[in-house]
Amino acid sequence: MNEEDLSQNLGTIASSGTRSFVEKLTGDAKKDSNLIGQFGVGFYSSFMVADKVEVVSKKAGEEKAYKWTSDGKGEFETAEAERDREGTTVVLHLNKEGTEYANRWQIQNIIKKYSNHIPFPIYLHYEEEKYDDEGKKKKGKEKKTEQINAAAALWKRPKSDLKEEDYNEFYKSISHDIEDPLMHIHTHAEGTLDYTTLFFIPGKAPFDLFRVDYVPGVKLYVKRVFITDDDKELMPTYLRFVRGIIDTEDLPLNVSREILQKNRILEKIKSTSVKKILSELENLQKKDREKYNEFFKEFGIPVKEGLYQDFDNREKLTNLVMYKSTKVDGYTTLEEYVSRMQPDQQAIYYITGEKEENIRKSPLLEMYRKKDIEVLVMDDEIDDIVISSINKFRDHDIKSVNRTDSAEDLKSEKTKEKEEEVKPVIDTIKAKLGDRVKDVRVSARLSDSPSCIVADENDPTVQMQHMLKAMGQNNMGDFKPILEVNPDHDIIKGIASMDDDSAVEDISFMLLEQAMLVEGVELENPSQFVERLNRITKRSL
Repeated sequence: MNEEDLSQNLGTIASSGTRSFVEKLTGDAKKDSNLIGQFGVGFYSSFMVADKVEVVSKKAGEEKAYKWTSDGKGEFETAEAERDREGTTVVLHLNKEGTEYANRWQIQNIIKKYSNHIPFPIYLHYEEEKYDDEGKKKKGKEKKTEQINAAAALWKRPKSDLKEEDYNEFYKSISHDIEDPLMHIHTHAEGTLDYTTLFFIPGKAPFDLFRVDYVPGVKLYVKRVFITDDDKELMPTYLRFVRGIIDTEDLPLNVSREILQKNRILEKIKSTSVKKILSELENLQKKDREKYNEFFKEFGIPVKEGLYQDFDNREKLTNLVMYKSTKVDGYTTLEEYVSRMQPDQQAIYYITGEKEENIRKSPLLEMYRKKDIEVLVMDDEIDDIVISSINKFRDHDIKSVNRTDSAEDLKSEKTKEKEEEVKPVIDTIKAKLGDRVKDVRVSARLSDSPSCIVADENDPTVQMQHMLKAMGQNNMGDFKPILEVNPDHDIIKGIASMDDDSAVEDISFMLLEQAMLVEGVELENPSQFVERLNRITKRSL
């Protein structure tokens, strides 16, 4: 720059903006860094660490060099100076707070964090003490020069030039993971928006995957200059396990955090990136099921979260989620379930609970198993909320075996006849249990067990109640179960012929409480349960 350029490019902003910039400085480094983008040029952040700034510059093709000097308080001076060749030198006269930046290692860390990938080399010139051969006596200082940035961005290189090892090493450098990633997704986009993304799916879930204060894994660059790595808005919450970078040419370098939160360009990049990630996972599921199963074991729960967080991509996410089943080993998709449905089967059935082993032994499954109807086994806490938000898949209703309405499909004419036949027994049990239950009904789903409990169509299931309590929602009220009994079981038949009122009461409560225990419900009064059990045992002896 010549004298006129220095005055126009630096002086104008120094006069109009720097005073306001300095006046608004608070001393809080984090707050002050956000001010930089509001005053036109990041160059003026130098006044945060310097009492005086000098810029010596010589314009190409001109003989004279000029020096611009300012203390950052609105005034500046220009004068002729000496410089061997064209170019610019910026000299900072550090203030007390800025002396920490005279440290070689501090400078290296800052450059590597923010400017490691810009396409220009950055050299650090420094002096180092020389010692004799024994390492004791100082022999003066030695001048050294060292390039401290990579001066290249791997993600900007053509994909054809990169090997799997290149991607793996880069992943490890940005994620601090010692293992290779499961897969990478590299995209160059040009047109309305010009940006590059390089995303990685880790092989293992990070330790903070289910913590509210998780550390986001995507870094934002603008024109290869690092901007931020702690913005959770760069990826939706359910993709918080993704690692990688977004590099855009369409944002200013001095973009502030406030601008990022409302930026349409970034929202478009985010939206397109999410669709790309989900599409690549869909391809992996189709082409390498074993590898996709590995992914789902680690990140299946966050992906399920997307079903009620991301309505725009719900169809893709519905295809990506998988569940255990009563018919196949491992995981199955809803599409695969539908392909195995009985010819006259209209709905997709699922059961929720806390432990897979207990769920598979649940009496709720007895009639489905007998009729060879497949039921999806859902043992993740989140399943109850997620699956109930889908309702339908490929025109098939999705029904919970834990609820009353699902058994309607199992009812036969014989079941309806039994309802009339055992109505007196049902009324007796209902009278004995009183307000401990919402209702007592004849079950169409039991073949071996005497009883089971289910939730009313509009009430939360046992699994959902446990989850709500774990979340601290203890004011949701007392949801009473519906007791279903097997009219063909000897216990139910036996009640009809009993004339001992106290024995009928004990057995009625036993039917309820044993069904509650099977479903993982904690009994309010275990001692009463034991007393009843002892009385029934005594009578049988």
